[in-house]
Amino acid sequence: MGLLEKHGVIERNASFLLIGSLLVVSIGGIVEIAPLFYLENTIEKVEGMRPYTPLELAGRDIYIREGCYTCHSQMIRPFRDEVERFGQYSLAAESMYDHPFQWGSKRTGPDLARVGDRYSNAWHVQHLKDPRSVVPESVMPSYGFLAEATLETDLTSNSLRANAMVGVPYSEEMIDNALADLMAQADPELDSSGLLSRYDNVRIEDYDGNSRELTEMDALIAYLQMLGTLVDFSTYEPEANYR
Repeated sequence: MGLLEKHGVIERNASFLLIGSLLVVSIGGIVEIAPLFYLENTIEKVEGMRPYTPLELAGRDIYIREGCYTCHSQMIRPFRDEVERFGQYSLAAESMYDHPFQWGSKRTGPDLARVGDRYSNAWHVQHLKDPRSVVPESVMPSYGFLAEATLETDLTSNSLRANAMVGVPYSEEMIDNALADLMAQADPELDSSGLLSRYDNVRIEDYDGNSRELTEMDALIAYLQMLGTLVDFSTYEPEANYR
């Protein structure tokens, strides 16, 4: 029986074809995955990266809840056209505390990996309330209701604890003080010394311009304003080798 005839037997037998496919996929998976277990670290560590503050983490949850990731990626590829449009290409370390990551594969709107500090808080508020008032060609729906929605904080500590269970380095001190840190970041009048001692490079502002209430708008803008701002690329040099 020739080689082609033997192959035909496999194609006509569903069981053989299934077993053969599983075998080939398994071998390919092992070849790709096994070497990673022999590396100390598959992510190059970058100075400046830190876990999200409680307020930023709450904003990220809202970002995911509202499906923002379906139209905005957070991964700038290392190509000239991408770098010139959006900024420095994304590093793996910038997503090391994301569960799940927000890389995305579709851009109805621009990539947001470097959106932090590009616009004022007031711009973000206006953009979320009425996108076409600042970007006439935008097809984004309005998220003005976020300015009226009180931010739920009952599960703030639990949110940090859940992330700690999957590897985010939140300490017990961070978890115990999560609610106080969340409130301090959104209100410049509160004592923020504890927040600043636990998290580096934190913006403390009344993000939505409404000092009377802590809203989901505050949290979402806090998250957007930190994206891409933690790494100082003027001092960043890629490592030549991993160990």
